Parts: sequence; C-alpha cells; structure tokens
Amino acid sequence: MQIKSLLAKPFANYVYKGVRKGMATAVEDQENILKELLKTGKITEFGKEHQLQQVSVYEEYLQAVPIRDYEQFKPYIEKIKEGRHNILWKGKPIYLAKTSGTTSGVKYIPISKESISNHINSARNALLCYIAESGNSQFTNGKMIFLSGSPELDRVGGIPTGRLSGIVNHHVPSYLRSNQLPSYETNCIDDWETKLDKIVGETLEQDMTLISGIPPWMQMYFDRLHEKTGKKIKDIFPNFSVLVHGGVNFEPYRNKLFESIGQQIAAIETFPASEGFMAFQDSQKAEGLLLNTNSGIFFEFIPAGEIFSNNPTRLSLKDVKVGENYALIINNNAGLWGYNIGDTVKFVSTNPYRLVVTGRIKHFISAFGEHVIGEEVEYSLIKAAEEEGVHITEFTVAPMITQGKGQSYHEWFIEFENKPPDMNRFATKVDHNLRKKNIYYDDLITGNILMPLHIRTVKKNGFIDYMKSIGKLGGQNKVPRLSNDRKIAVALEKYVE
Repeated sequence: MQIKSLLAKPFANYVYKGVRKGMATAVEDQENILKELLKTGKITEFGKEHQLQQVSVYEEYLQAVPIRDYEQFKPYIEKIKEGRHNILWKGKPIYLAKTSGTTSGVKYIPISKESISNHINSARNALLCYIAESGNSQFTNGKMIFLSGSPELDRVGGIPTGRLSGIVNHHVPSYLRSNQLPSYETNCIDDWETKLDKIVGETLEQDMTLISGIPPWMQMYFDRLHEKTGKKIKDIFPNFSVLVHGGVNFEPYRNKLFESIGQQIAAIETFPASEGFMAFQDSQKAEGLLLNTNSGIFFEFIPAGEIFSNNPTRLSLKDVKVGENYALIINNNAGLWGYNIGDTVKFVSTNPYRLVVTGRIKHFISAFGEHVIGEEVEYSLIKAAEEEGVHITEFTVAPMITQGKGQSYHEWFIEFENKPPDMNRFATKVDHNLRKKNIYYDDLITGNILMPLHIRTVKKNGFIDYMKSIGKLGGQNKVPRLSNDRKIAVALEKYVE
C-alpha cells in the first residue's frame, strides 16, 4: 500500500509547479477562456439569441449578455430538461446537478463533458498542493471519507441527474476506490441519521487518514464516534492527518472540531458549487483560496452594493481590488453565461489571486438600512467566543421589528457547546464587535433606532432537530447565517431553552 504515497509525491510536485505557473498567467488565461467560450457559445440557441458571433472582446460581451440568476436562466434549463440539444452549450449536458435553492426551489445545473474536469481536477489539485508543500503523502495509504449526498442518479430528459457530490462520486479515480469509505450502499441511504450510524459502523475499525465534508456534518460524525467510544477522534484514528472542508465558513466550527479530534491537524478549504469549482486552498501558509483561473470558468465581479442595480459595474479579474466585497459571476464551459451564483467574495491578494468567501447575496439583514453581512456576524461572534473561552455549535441571526423607536433589535439564535459564564457580557461583546465592523449598524444603535442585539439560547441539537424538521439534515445542506425575515427565527422558537 505504501506505493501510493511514493507515487503521490512526484505527481504532486508536477501539478504544484503547474498551479504556481498559472498564478503568473491568470489574467491572460482568463482572456483566453472567454475566447474559447465564445467559439462554442455562438453556435448555441443562447449564443444566437445574444449574437455572440459578433462578440470578440470583454467590452462587447458586457453589452451582449446581461447578468442572470437561476430564475432568469430557467427557460433555457427547461428546454434542456426536455431533451433538446445546443441550448446553452453544444449538444446535451452529460449531467444535471440537482441542488436546493433558497428562493428557486430545486435547481438543475448543467455539467458538460468539458466542465466535469473542473469539478474533479480541482479537488485533486487541492490535495496535491498540500502534499507538495507539506511533504505529507502518508494519508494516501489509509482510508478516506467524504460525507456527501447519495450517488444514485435519476434521469431528466435522458440526462443523469443528482446531487453534485453524488455525480463526483462516480468519477473517483480507480486507484483511490479501495481507499474510499463509506460503501456505495451506505452512501445511497437518504435518511441522514441512519446513514451516519452506518458510516460510524463502517469506519470505526478502519485506518481513517482523511475526512472531508461540510463542517457541521463532520462535527455530527465526530460526536457519534465519541458517543460510541468515549474517545477523541485522534485516539480512534491515530493516522488521521487531513481535514478537507467547504460549503460554509470554517472559523465558527474550528475550535470545536479540533477539540473533538484532540489536536490540530491540517485543514484544506475548498470552494465547490454545482456551477463550478471556484477556488481551493493551495497553501497552508497563505491566507485565502486560490481562484481557479484556468479551469473553464471566466469570472466576473460586481461590487456587492450594486448587485441589485439595473446596470451594475462588471469587472474582469484584472480590475479587482483587495478588500472590496464582490458578487461572483461566472461564465463556464457548461453554458452558464453571466450567471450570478449568489456568493460574495473578497480578495486578500491579487498576486496571486486569492480570496475569501464573505457570504451569500440574499443572506443579510438590512431591515433598517444596516446591510449586515455574513462575514461581519461571523467575525463578531468568533472574536467574543475566543475571548470568553466559548465554543459555538451553530447560530443564525434575524431582525426583530417592533413598534416604537429604539425597540427593534437583531435576534441571535445560538447553540453553545459551553455557555458563557455571563451571557449579558458575552452579548455586549458580540454587539461591540459588530458595531466596530459595520458603521451603519453602529449609527442605528447610537441614534437609538435599534437596541443592542439579543441572544436566544438554542437547546442542544436544536439546529439538527430544526434541519430534520424541514427535511434538510445532512449532505450539503446548511443553516443560513442571516435572514432578512423571521421565517427561520419563528421555526426555531420551539428549540429555544
């Protein structure tokens, strides 16, 4: 079995050199990708409607193709679901990735034979960059797990259709199949808790070296292992050395995950989505995720404050600035054109182009014009939790609007692993941090328009019970950090202590 780790190192070094070389050609690569997309796009129904045959440079593209979200793309997707060819991309997609949207219900995202490598190779490259930088290839000899959705696929319009994680499962390289857990049969179980018990049973006696998934569901897996054995994860899996995560900000979960493990281990962050694999952590030493600038996606960026404008500013990669909050727009080789994926990002470096995910466009609170975003609430809570020695299991925030000046406030629903010794002091610290981070929120507090935030303590496993009640427990599902209404808040009332 040691042969895998021996072969992994030279391959990792080869790929790592290519990734680093691409850092210097990112803008040029992006320009070339747009040209290649247009070559194919002009023969499609979408391309003919938007006269892509007359487009050759980005400035012309801006005039030809407007920004769209899924709802506006839906008429094209419906034609693809009917089995029609050459709608958004040449031929038919080889898959439709099925995903749950917060506003659009179920979404069907096309994946083409040209775009599938973006999903597969990007995940691979994240691991290979880690091996090249750290020298640790031993984990390739052990068992690896990805806590994912079912790999079972249906057919829509003759196209295999399912969760992205299930689709990717069918493309795991043959040399890693013997390392992969859980079994295919277990992965196909729909009920998350039944599936989790099966996963625990299948992995408990194995040499687990890499565990991957969305942080809250990894924590649930760790909790089940601890309940069964009474041990820390590193005592159960002594060779466990790599944690791969994505989907939500890792920081609110970091301390509890590592406490469950029993020590710090390498953590590799990724930024995958059904629409494409956007970025990955290429270094344990540098902040942020390396943007995937040469993988079939042409990126655009809109200043976050303009995303709902009729004519927002659209920037290509060469014009982005460090520290600005942007809505991420993609154009890819599966036929998504000017597509708003709903995420916001902020560059921490432009040499190379590394970014952090700051939140979701539709997940914010601006009931009074404060426009508080995910990055701000996460920072405010994490800073207070670190100072108070508190571990957070999960949280969400909603506005509480009441009649009368100075009576409204932001209501925070928090499930604590261990509660703060003084809840009022803790709430004051979180509120202070948020006021420093968001001047509009600070002005509303200072002007007595808003009261300082209130914290509601959610009982143990309350968020799990809530997700179960709406049929979204496990897989790639996650609790929105912020809402501009009280739908989630009202549902959580029954889980408050």
